[in-house]
Amino acid sequence: MKKPVYTRAQALPGILAQRIAILDGAMGTMIQRFRLGEQQYRGLGYQGPGACYERFASFARDVKGNNELLSLTRPDVIRDIHEGYLSAGADLIETNTFGATRIAQDDYGMANLVPEMNLASARLAREACDKFSTPDKPRFVAGALGPTPKTASISPDVNDPGARNVNFEELRVAYKEQVDCLVRGGSDVLLVETIFDTLNAKAALFAIQEYFDESGECLPVIISGTVTDASGRLLSGQTVSAFWASVRHIQPLAIGLNCALGAALMKPYIQELAKVAQGTFISCYPNAGLPNPMSDTGFDETPEDTSRLLHEFAEQGLVNIVGGCCGTTPDHINAIRLAVSSAAPRFTRWR
Repeated sequence: MKKPVYTRAQALPGILAQRIAILDGAMGTMIQRFRLGEQQYRGLGYQGPGACYERFASFARDVKGNNELLSLTRPDVIRDIHEGYLSAGADLIETNTFGATRIAQDDYGMANLVPEMNLASARLAREACDKFSTPDKPRFVAGALGPTPKTASISPDVNDPGARNVNFEELRVAYKEQVDCLVRGGSDVLLVETIFDTLNAKAALFAIQEYFDESGECLPVIISGTVTDASGRLLSGQTVSAFWASVRHIQPLAIGLNCALGAALMKPYIQELAKVAQGTFISCYPNAGLPNPMSDTGFDETPEDTSRLLHEFAEQGLVNIVGGCCGTTPDHINAIRLAVSSAAPRFTRWR
């Protein structure tokens, strides 16, 4: 792995060694609050900057739920969400690209839009970060690479354990295209997140390294896995320690966990990760507890609940980056920021 050359993000390792940095919260949760319908997802009725309300008016498939498309059709929504998290004190914000690969966009018949989606999403996040950055508090764009609907090591057919609907090469090509656009769009960091199939993640990491070698660019990489239940394993069967062993070769700036669990249930796995990944920053951005359809965010925990739990993580010296995943909002992020502001970051080699 080529040693990362920190460009805009050259200050980030020093920040993480001095204080706990704040990642933003959920994108999907905030999009749901806008209550957008099929016509809004197509951009109909929006006449602001970048309007393309005629472009998808007669698109043959339903596009509601394709959140990545909103970077093209409703950039005002994505911009508003980014700025909400930055106003709450986030140091890093993720691009709206969780599902912006050809493999994921095939579900909507929009694979051809992937380069445009990623470039637009990265540029929206870049503009927001530049607007809020100050000499004392720079803000960073995390180019998000999420999982795909297809897994390289898990069969889609319970009756045929050997069946696969995607291979490593297909994943590598899809992720490399995404990486190229995220970097060109202005990302400071690449975030491979919500990893439940490590082989998919390894394809993403291979694509990142390949892109670095060919382009001469070399950004910091953050890796975040997802423990799916109380077994303490990723969906593909690895323990947290085994997951770290599988990805440590990339020499990530940070390794962590996100999604699936709330902070209380995630804590023992963060403790395990902090123990084995010595010398590497640790990130943690849990869900706002358990799903609750009666809640305003669809999850149980209030900002006070989540921030109290992450305050415990910080006081025990477990983390360098904290934020939120599903169900979290700018209110959660602001509460988390305040809760960890006086805590020292986890000790690493960067000190």
